[in-house]
Amino acid sequence: MADGSVAGVTSLKGKVSAEEWQARVDLAALYRLVAMHGWDDLIYTHISARIPGPEHHFLINPYGLLFEEITASSLVKIDLDGNILQDTPYFINPAGFTIHSAIHAAREDAHFVMHLHSDQGVAVAAQKDGLLPLSQHALIVLPRLAYHDYEGIALNHDERERLVADIGDKTLMLLKNHGTLAVGDTAANCWVGMYYLERACTMQVQALSAGRENVLIAPDASQAEVASQVARGIGGALAWPACLRKLDRELPGYDA
Repeated sequence: MADGSVAGVTSLKGKVSAEEWQARVDLAALYRLVAMHGWDDLIYTHISARIPGPEHHFLINPYGLLFEEITASSLVKIDLDGNILQDTPYFINPAGFTIHSAIHAAREDAHFVMHLHSDQGVAVAAQKDGLLPLSQHALIVLPRLAYHDYEGIALNHDERERLVADIGDKTLMLLKNHGTLAVGDTAANCWVGMYYLERACTMQVQALSAGRENVLIAPDASQAEVASQVARGIGGALAWPACLRKLDRELPGYDA
């Protein structure tokens, strides 16, 4: 895997623009980080990255590889119509295309889009009240959080306009009965946003094990204070290099 030859894929380093290569490396790192945290779902769910430039091309996972196997060179380049724009032995997940193409097309800041089916994320997405203000992590997430009703497996392209309307200008979303979603202008911000959302969901599932009547809702004034404190961001740029160092130690080869 370290030489980029996984499942017949050869290295694209030096064969694509520097901007595309950096997007590939960052996106492959996101896939590996999700795997390292145990938030993957076999070969399912998806993360995408827009390639800088006027063409509105983006990268998504080759359908059939585990997230821990994905490399910069194995990622598949497609356009907003789902056409594959490179030689590759792989195809893409149609549901991934539906969700990601909608957000990339509608949001100029959506350089990276991540969608997961983690146990805790789905558990909270299946709760009537959604994410509750039970933890500091939740209070950081809530000002950025939107919701989208479940319509079935995301194969219907008509769902795209409703998904876009529901997310609005938010960067995080709970897809009801389905999972979590994060949007970022950088890989770092996409990752840290999802990290906080997933951690908040885990904390809620654990807190509710004591029963709904026994949890402590954060005071309204505290919720407003945290929203004000994190209005400018939550430190993605600072955390990202540390996450990459951890990947290099524990799951190297993503940048091949």
